[in-house]
Order: sequence, then structure tokens, then C-alpha cells
Amino acid sequence: MVDSLDQTQAVERRYGAAAQQREACLCTPVGFDPRWLRVIPAAVVERDYGCGDPTRWVRSGDRVLDLGSGSGKNAFICAQVVGAEGAVIGVDRNAEMLQLSRSAAAEVSAAIGYANVQFKDGAIEALDAPDASGSPLVADASIDVVLSNCVLNLVNPEARGRLLANIRRVLAPAGRVAISDIVSDQPVPVHLQRDPELWSGCISGAWQQDDFLKAFQQLGFEQVRYDDRSAEPWQELEGIKFYAVTLVGQLPGGPSGCC
Repeated sequence: MVDSLDQTQAVERRYGAAAQQREACLCTPVGFDPRWLRVIPAAVVERDYGCGDPTRWVRSGDRVLDLGSGSGKNAFICAQVVGAEGAVIGVDRNAEMLQLSRSAAAEVSAAIGYANVQFKDGAIEALDAPDASGSPLVADASIDVVLSNCVLNLVNPEARGRLLANIRRVLAPAGRVAISDIVSDQPVPVHLQRDPELWSGCISGAWQQDDFLKAFQQLGFEQVRYDDRSAEPWQELEGIKFYAVTLVGQLPGGPSGCC
């Protein structure tokens, strides 16, 4: 049995500290289009941690849900892409990261000329949990695209069924996913999953690469594939190779061409 409490505490401690001072070894370096970064405060950009650029699959007018929004960089990029007619919700449970993203929201809004981003406090696997009004944290069929950047691997395996069900629940017909994450070429053994440092470092919680694709196919997504996949392993541990990928897919119910 994997100790979910130890994992959660390790993630909270590590990302809380990383909100205050940049940690170079969290996930992998990623290049983003610099035109979207100009209006985002340097502290937000410097304390962003990920392994891909899922924002490239966002369109004008989209309603975006960013799971594990962290410092807010991906959400602020999406805010510019979707425009004033779109909307962006970031969900994160780390208080330090939420403080960083929320404190930057007014500056970004002033720079782009509209306010279309909000950051909610919550666990990404518990989007169905009630908010202060008693409604789900994120409403049914209210989102056009769910994205995430190196966060799904931090969710305890016992909660991943709920996580996936909630991703499906919040998406509107023809909704899309763009999930950047770390996958492994073979299952990660339990003794590695129990290491809090490896878990919080986006390593030992990695989904096995074939299982990750199948999980979204079983939810009803079509055209599920790795649109981005690192040519070389990001890490190798006990003969297990870990790769950075971006999984994309689309639900039925509208025109095809998710990617």
C-alpha cells in the first residue's frame, strides 16, 4: 500500500518551498513562446514547474481548466490565447502557490485589458467537492479543454479513478484534454512509489505509458495520442526509463480535429 499521507505532505512541502525559491530539479525545462510571457510577472515565470507546453492546444474563446495551476504561468498564457470571450480556471491546493498566482492576477489583467482568470483552492482529484456555496468546485460540462503540466503523476493511485471521472464530468461535448506529464516505460514498483522525495520530484508517481493512453481511451476520448514525447529519457532509475509527454484527445460531440 502506498502511503498517500506521506506523499501529500512531501508534495505540499516541496512545492510550498518552490513557490518561494526556484527549484531547478522539479520536472523538466520547457521553452514557451516568449510573446505570452511578456505580461506575466517574473516571479510567476521563474517558479513555474512542468514538463511540456499544453497551452499550445488552447483556442480562442475556450473555457480552460488548468489542473495543478501552481504559480499561474500556464493559466496566464491561456488567458491571452482565449481572449476576453474565454475563461480560465486554475485549481491548486498549495497555499503558497495560490498566493503567488492570485497576487499576479491583477497585474496580468491590467496588462491584457480584461480579467478572465480565477484560481480555486482544491485538490485536482476532487473537482466534485462542494465549494462555499455547496456547488461542485467545477461544474458539470462547463469546460472546453482541460490541461495540466506535470501534476497528474502527483495524485495518489487510489484517487486516480476519481481524478479521471472528474476530468470527464467537467468537459462539455467535444471537450479536449492536453496533459503534459511524466510516463514510464514499465510499471514503477511500490518501493519506489513509497519514496516521498522521488514522488514529489515527479518520478515515482509516473503512469506507465500504455496505461496512461488507455485510461483516457476508456473515458471515451478519441484520437488519444502522445503529440509530444521526449526522444531521450528524462530520468532512468533501476532500469526504468521516464519520458516527458503531452497526451491529447477529444470527446465526441462536435467537429473533429482536437490537435
